[in-house]
Amino acid sequence: MRVLVLGGDGYLGWPTALHLSDRGHETAIVDNFTRRDYDKELGVQSLVPIEDLDMRIAAWQEVSGQRIGSYVGDLLDADFVYETLRKFRPDAVVHYAEQRAAPYSMIDRAHAVYTQHNNVIGNLNLLYAIAEIDPEIHLVKLGTMGEYGTPNIDIEEGWLEIEHKGRTDRVLYPKRPGSFYHLSKVHDSHNIEFACRIWGLRATDLNQGVVYGQQTPQTAQDDRLATRLDYDGVFGTVLNRFIIQAVLGQPLTIYGTGGQTRGMIDIRDTVECIRLAVESPAEAGEFRVFNQMTESMSVRDIADTVAKQYPGSVRIEHLENPRVEAPEHYYNVVHTGLERLGLKPHLLSDTLIESMFDIVEANKHRVDVDKLHPGVRWTRTSNA
Repeated sequence: MRVLVLGGDGYLGWPTALHLSDRGHETAIVDNFTRRDYDKELGVQSLVPIEDLDMRIAAWQEVSGQRIGSYVGDLLDADFVYETLRKFRPDAVVHYAEQRAAPYSMIDRAHAVYTQHNNVIGNLNLLYAIAEIDPEIHLVKLGTMGEYGTPNIDIEEGWLEIEHKGRTDRVLYPKRPGSFYHLSKVHDSHNIEFACRIWGLRATDLNQGVVYGQQTPQTAQDDRLATRLDYDGVFGTVLNRFIIQAVLGQPLTIYGTGGQTRGMIDIRDTVECIRLAVESPAEAGEFRVFNQMTESMSVRDIADTVAKQYPGSVRIEHLENPRVEAPEHYYNVVHTGLERLGLKPHLLSDTLIESMFDIVEANKHRVDVDKLHPGVRWTRTSNA
């Protein structure tokens, strides 16, 4: 199949493109390198050095014999989107090309507006391009489990069967997102469902949990193929932060009680989920939703796992939570769709993470300790 990976220079986009190429798909990447610009804006860098896209592509061709194409441009430029689809003629489009950090969207008004404009309008341009150029293209869109929030009922895979006053219906699962970023993803999901229902498009919406890990079988073949490892308070994940703090001999800092529970997924499973979705496309007119996670863990559980697996001594400390979220909550998620397609998940509880300790140890001289701590708060104060 011909697969176009939007945001293919990013943390997940790059290893996904390699995984698809390695599995025999003719793959091309679209990116505008904005993710690298965020690093400059925030004064941070990936813990693991990463090459520019041209070097990455050349290294992959050298290592594998497979060539990955590239198109440089922005989804906000509708002419570029249309032109790229006409040139590459994909069977599937994998859409990662959005601002992906909740804290970034909560910095201030400008960052909230940017996030929603960039994500929602770029996705709309893509939907129109698919509808007008080739409605048979299968859109595989990366969403987030954060769209749902933390409801006090089980989280189904995208849809909910309801009975109300003696009548029944099937509706999109109610969403209660926790940031302007997560809200942008909700808008995307509604727009995609509408396009499938009205225009007959085919789409798979992947509501993904927190991703951990930095290596896939493909990226591990050559240092030039490495993907990002973010640890800062804006783009870093809690597991990355805990591992770095353990290696540096610092306490693992839990925001609040640590009772916040989230879905988790190994990066190796992320790229495999994309492959499974691409190779088993949704039907025409179908808005298919999978919850892309493999297990649920509280922040306390994640900290305890890191502390137990790290060979040295580890302390755990609690900080005031900069986010507005329930400190303890019910969290039970249905996530069977991708396993039915063949996913054999790696679980953090069963998977040793010593390799992550080794990666951090080798690059700990690149850590900016000040960037480990949260600098963005969810609450706003009046200047009046």
